[in-house]
Parts: sequence; structure tokens; C-alpha cells
Amino acid sequence: MAHTLSAAAPLPTHAAPPDLDTDAVHQARLELAACFRAAARLGLAEGICNHFSALLPGRDDLFLVNPYGLAFEEITASRLLVCDLHGHVLAGQGQPEATAFYIHARLHLAQPRLRAAFHTHMPHATALAMLQDPPLQFAGQTALKFHGRIAVDEHYNGLALDNAEGDRLAAAMGDADVLFMQNHGVMVTGPNIAEAWDDLYYLERAAEVQLKAMSSGRPLKPIADDVARRTHLQMREGDPASARAHLASVMRVLRRDGVNFDH
Repeated sequence: MAHTLSAAAPLPTHAAPPDLDTDAVHQARLELAACFRAAARLGLAEGICNHFSALLPGRDDLFLVNPYGLAFEEITASRLLVCDLHGHVLAGQGQPEATAFYIHARLHLAQPRLRAAFHTHMPHATALAMLQDPPLQFAGQTALKFHGRIAVDEHYNGLALDNAEGDRLAAAMGDADVLFMQNHGVMVTGPNIAEAWDDLYYLERAAEVQLKAMSSGRPLKPIADDVARRTHLQMREGDPASARAHLASVMRVLRRDGVNFDH
């Protein structure tokens, strides 16, 4: 299912920018690698097909992404690629998977506010993306984290193997933070890696409990819209700090369990 990217013309060696080895870049590598490994542990990956990206600190034109051919559970900080928006690999071994490049490069180009972008076929959220009705219902507290933050791409158009499809998906995202890609999967974005991870985790939890409730055959009981909006604002006020603490805990647990993501 994954596709090899036709490599862009190689850059001369002196073209690599000088800021690829800063402390901030190293920390971003660690955080993103931890997200891959935690996602693998939670069953959110699908073979070698899904991809996470993050713009480099201080840059809108370079991003970290996983190389083609590695499962999430194989990712380490040093294995992440640094790519530009034209398909050149400036650091790392290999190439991004083709759909990873066309989706993430075009999204980051169109919307640099989205510093991190996580695309998965995680099972429960993807199951909701296969339904006719709006995917996420605001019937559980966890779902309220996403109230007013979701867009839906209702026009599945095959694999993203060119700039046009990447641009179409970036436009479908609009001002939202989460894109349900119907008949496909989800894209979860954030202003930083920690907040993207936090949303990815809680979106799948919200989807899981919704599907469990739906499987009872009884109707969902929606939350009143004014209460949903108020609760959403309460959640969002604390989200940045909570997300940082969440990712820090993920990294501690991985290290405690001997998961060697940080080399």
C-alpha cells in the first residue's frame, strides 16, 4: 500500500542549512520519535503506511518525517528525516513515503500554523470516518475536546500521489485542527508536537467509546450545545500544559520500559 517517492534532484552538500543540529531540533526529534513509539504500542499504526511530521523549530520550510519502509516501532530520533517542501532530504537516510510527502509538505506549505501533523488509520477514528453521518458525536466528555475543531473531507479521491491532492486535503482542513478523511483515516494537527500527540490520543479514545455506545443499539444522548461549548472552552484553557505533561509522561514510560527511541 505504501509508495516510494520519486526523489527530487539532489542538493549540493553545501546547501544543507546550518541549523539542523540545535538543541531545539534535537528535542523535536526526541518528542516526535516518542510519539511514533507510543502510537505503535497503542495499536494506532498500520504497517509502514502512516506518517507523522513536524516543522523544524524556527523554520516554516523544513520538516521532520519518518522514512519510507520503517514501522512506527522502529523509529528513533536519529532515523527521522529532515526534508524541504520540494522533496529534498537534507538529513537522514532514505526518502519519505510518497503520500507522506505530498500530504505533509503541502499541508505545511499552505498552513504553517500547523507545526505538527499526524496522519493515521487508527482503527476507531477511521471506523467513524467510514460512516455516512458526521463522524464524531458530542455525546461524551472526551469528545468535547474537539468541539468546533473538526473538518470532514467527504470526497475520497484515491492516494495522495501529487501536489494537487495534497493541496486539496490542505484546503479541506481549513481552520480546523482535525480532518476526518472519509473512507481513509484522520489527520490530527497542532501548534507543537505535544498538543498534536494529546489530540491524537484523545480523539481515538473518544471514537472508541462512541463506537462502543453505538454498538449497544440504543441512541446516543447528545450533550446540550451550550454545555458542550462551555466545557470545550474549559478543556482548551488547560490543554497546552496538559499536553506537555502528557508527552513527558509518555517519554518517561518509554524510557522506563527500555524503549530505545532517543538515539
